[in-house]
Amino acid sequence: MSTTGGTADPLAALGALPGVAGSVESVRKAVDRVYGHRVMRRRSNEITSEAALRGARGSASLSGADWALEEVRRRTDFSGDDEARLMGAALRLTAEAGQLLSIWRQSPLRVLARLHLVAAATNGAEVGRPRQAGERVDEPLVELPLPGADEVHGRLDGLSELIIAGGSAPALVTAAVVHGELLALRPFTSHNGLVARAAERIVLVGSGLDPKSVCPSEAGHGELGRAAYLAALDGYVSGTPEGLAAWIAHCGRAIELGARESTAVCEALQRGAA
Repeated sequence: MSTTGGTADPLAALGALPGVAGSVESVRKAVDRVYGHRVMRRRSNEITSEAALRGARGSASLSGADWALEEVRRRTDFSGDDEARLMGAALRLTAEAGQLLSIWRQSPLRVLARLHLVAAATNGAEVGRPRQAGERVDEPLVELPLPGADEVHGRLDGLSELIIAGGSAPALVTAAVVHGELLALRPFTSHNGLVARAAERIVLVGSGLDPKSVCPSEAGHGELGRAAYLAALDGYVSGTPEGLAAWIAHCGRAIELGARESTAVCEALQRGAA
């Protein structure tokens, strides 16, 4: 999908697609249930911390490091094999995303570059900037055709303009488009999936839908599984109304599942305090 369509507010237009309004309402209800829980009034910081851990674990699972939650919680060294480094990158991104909210609306490309730098954790010349012509992309789990560097730069600029301009689109729609566009473009030489899912979280938190970051969409994406994730992404890339609506609905379901996880954490904390 190109984000530089002819309408004044193309993101708002996506919000009018059949079925999207229902997804938006369902997400809002799921988020409200978490925020209305009595535990959130006293222990929201604990819920946020646990959501960050579960979100990082879910995001890493979609990129090839499918670890049990307790293993992520137990491990302190993430410098070993490829899976460990991938999990470490997901954890770093989750921690970094919260520090970038104030920058996102003014300079989303700067935020994306920072996310890639944090994920890659190297000093290579290709780190922290969109890829150039001829550079290879290490993203084996996404097998869609790879757009050329010129198209990547143009579409990133278009996405940035939409974010900076704002608009009336629901947070779910904006987050889904940011996520889908970054996966479709794979603008960096590595870690694009992790960066795309972190950017989705930044939109959800910064929009005010989930200001305390307690509804980890990445955990929901992980629970839905890689096959469903890639099938929904195919819909986004198709650019058809049905495909776009299906991708937005998939992202909405992921947020709902993330909210459900945090609701369960709240219930467990409440039982422990009883």
